[in-house]
Amino acid sequence: MELATDRILILAGVWLFYFVVHSVMASLAAKQWVVAHWPSAMPLYRLCFNFVAVVMLIPPLLLIYYWHGPFLWQWTGFGWWLANGLSLLAVIGFFWSLKYYDGDEFIGLRQWREREGRVEDQEHFHISPLHRHVRHPWYAFGLVLIWSRDMDGVILVSSLLMTLYFLIGYRLEERKLVAYHGETYRIYQRRVPGLIPMPWKTLSP
Repeated sequence: MELATDRILILAGVWLFYFVVHSVMASLAAKQWVVAHWPSAMPLYRLCFNFVAVVMLIPPLLLIYYWHGPFLWQWTGFGWWLANGLSLLAVIGFFWSLKYYDGDEFIGLRQWREREGRVEDQEHFHISPLHRHVRHPWYAFGLVLIWSRDMDGVILVSSLLMTLYFLIGYRLEERKLVAYHGETYRIYQRRVPGLIPMPWKTLSP
């Protein structure tokens, strides 16, 4: 059965609502508003942000599960090995990269534990091995995982919307990083690509 138009609109609406809420909560303006009007809540902001981000993923994922239909295309033969091999490398790369992040800061535990009320992220600018090749390795891994799956109607619609959000979201993230790190980050932008590694644009150790 083809994916009905009303289901496409509902699924797209759910994803777009998620993207808008996620972007607004991640913005400097939202954090500055909390600091100005409810400063005592700021140490919990990152924890709440991550909780909301995870909980709000449940509705679109349930729609994908319940509205699953016939595949539009599937990876077979060499394509299956290639797609799943790239997916495996993306998963390995993601978990390997975690050791270069401050996990407590990313989750929000350190901000809550230290009662941190500042808006900006507390990590200093540093470049991990993956960041020498691409400025946003997690987004790059996400794109690999999205497009290496077998596609039915709901997965295709979701993949297109997530890709669009990654393209917009990483640029919004860049604005914050420039605000935090200034000219240092602008130089980094000129030296390293954003999402797709390019062998001629990389940093040596």
